[in-house]
Formats: sequence, C-alpha cells, structure tokens
Amino acid sequence: MQAILALEDGRIFRGQGYGAPSECQGEVVFNTSLTGYQEIATDPSYAGQIVVLTNPQIGNYGTNQADNESAKPYIEGLIVREFSAVSSNWRSEQVTDEYMERYAVPVLAEIDTRALVRHLRTHGVMRGVISTQDSDVESLVRKARNIRKMDGTDLARVVSTKSSYQFDASDDRNQSGDPLLSAALDRPSLHVVAYDFGIKQNILRMLTREGCRVTVVPAETTAADVLELKPDGVFLSNGPGDPEPVDYAVQAIRDMMGRVPVFGICLGHQLCGLALGGKTYKLKFGHHGGNHPVKNHLTGKVEITAHNHNFAVDPDSMNASEVELTHVDLNDNTLEGLRHKTLPLFSVQYHPEAAPGPHDSHYLFRDFRTMMEEWKG
Repeated sequence: MQAILALEDGRIFRGQGYGAPSECQGEVVFNTSLTGYQEIATDPSYAGQIVVLTNPQIGNYGTNQADNESAKPYIEGLIVREFSAVSSNWRSEQVTDEYMERYAVPVLAEIDTRALVRHLRTHGVMRGVISTQDSDVESLVRKARNIRKMDGTDLARVVSTKSSYQFDASDDRNQSGDPLLSAALDRPSLHVVAYDFGIKQNILRMLTREGCRVTVVPAETTAADVLELKPDGVFLSNGPGDPEPVDYAVQAIRDMMGRVPVFGICLGHQLCGLALGGKTYKLKFGHHGGNHPVKNHLTGKVEITAHNHNFAVDPDSMNASEVELTHVDLNDNTLEGLRHKTLPLFSVQYHPEAAPGPHDSHYLFRDFRTMMEEWKG
C-alpha cells in the first residue's frame, strides 16, 4: 500500500506503507541506533512521537515478547528506509510487519531517510502525519500544524501505571536463571519505590539485580504516600513530554530530598534539576540513539551512552554551591548528570540500563545501592 508523511512546514515524503493501514500523528524525531528497534518502539518515552530510524534496514531480526520495554509500542508511527518482510533470527516470534499491525502502528518505508533526517537537523523536530489512506496532501499538512506541541505537554501521567504494584523478578523471562539476580538475592534486601513516569522494564531488572525489592507507584503519588511505604530509596524513571508541567513530581522530590536517597534517569533527571531550582529547555532535535559520548567528570572517562530525550537541564541555572555537574555530552555540551553535594540525590540524563557501549554503565545502579546502604547504616 502507498503511504505519505506530511510535515507541518509542507514538506512531503511518499513511500510504501506497512504495519497498520491507518493514519497517525505526532512529533517527528530520528534515532541513530543500529539495533534495538523493538526496544525503541516499546519505550514509553516515545509517546506522542513518530520515530525515524537512520539504520537503513529495519525488521530483519523480527520481534519477541522478551525484548519489550513495556506491554505495547508507544510510538505513534515508524519511518524507515527498508522494512524487512521476513525475520532471520532464532529468537524471533513474530515478523515486525505483523507486530506493528497487531498494535496499530503505521510504518512508512522506501523513502530517503537521509533527506528527512537532514531536514529535521536543519529545521528542528516538527509535527507530522503519516497516512496510508487516500488523503489530500493539503489537509494532511493542516492536520500536522494543528497537532498539540510537545512543549508544555504533560505525558507522564498519561503513560504511568494507574495503581501501585510490586515488580516480581521471578515473572520476568529475561531474569530466569540470571546469575546476577541469584547473587543479588544473597544480599540484604533494600526497598526501592520507583516512580513510573514511563518506566522501562530493564530499569526494573537492574534494580532487582542490585538486591532491591521494587514497588512501582503512579506518577502523581505524593511524597507523603511514598514515605509511608518506608523505602530505603526512591527511583525517578524516564518518561515522555515536557518536564515543566510535571509540577506534582517536582514538589514530591522537594518534599523527599534529605529524607531518603533519590536516583533519577532521563525525565527523572530533568525533574531533579527543576526540584533543585534549575530550568529546562527544549533541544532543537533532541538526543535519540545508542552512540552518544558522555564524559564522566568524576572518573575522567568517556562513556558511550543511549539517549532518548527532547529536553535538557540548563547547567547555568543550577546552584554551583549545592549541585555538582557530573556528566556532560561531548557532542553539544548538554548536561548529562548531576549530584547534590550534601544530600543523597543524583541523576543522569542518559539511559545506563541500555548499556550500548563497552563501559560498565550499570555502576550507577551500584552507586544507588551504596548510597542507600550508607544512608541506612
């Protein structure tokens, strides 16, 4: 079937349609990862977005339930150069085309993704519509222009769990027989309350591998309700949208600071920045990919990291007497990590649980465990 992408500035891309024969709309962003398309599709941080993958062939190793980062895809649509109709990996349970159709995700393929990515890098991310229907181009452009902007939009409460639950590692097929989990069970258990702003499954795995018992709570849970659970630490997850409207979480962090150790990733990092009196801003085309170099000022090492964010914390807005800036992106000098100088609180913008590079990025979860032990002891 034929498909079309219409951007809000009037730029049009025509190609072949796969996945669900329908129409979708959202903010169009690009991701430079070479692998992991299923993890990208099921990352709740992509809610409200259409994702362009720069790797030219997508779908060739299929899909399987074990690689999901959440129960379903959260991307609005997918754009690729070549979409494989077959899968050739022993772990595959369903071809990608059928997977996307099953979850009603339209796919646009057979377009020049290099030209589209260059357009987005030049002009910035913009709103767009993918349609596999016989639609008038001008009407699609008008639809794109009427899409609500990501700026000022709180999507964390949209993707968050509606009720609290205990994460059970024994129900996770990826941790069945995991020697790291088995070793962790021999250590004294620590109780972590994890805020779900769009939490990824592998983050929960990393916490349990550090011997943590994890209670996941909705995004709008108050600090008082969290502290009633008597946690040894609080984790702030990744998530979609603009951090500034998530003022309820900022207030909760302020109410918990100094009373319990706090660790944040991605949106959680941005919320920490706001809670500490800083400001956030929107990037021109965001950071999305598994190959971003980040310098760790604490060790002097460069880490190859996975990113998925459109907003960043302004380092100049942070109080230097209270906050240490620990990580910086070497591509554009954006702030990638911070740590409070006296209170047990630290955060990173990138995704250590994704572990795309040769370094041991899981050290941050160990640091969190150590911080909780020191605070408790």
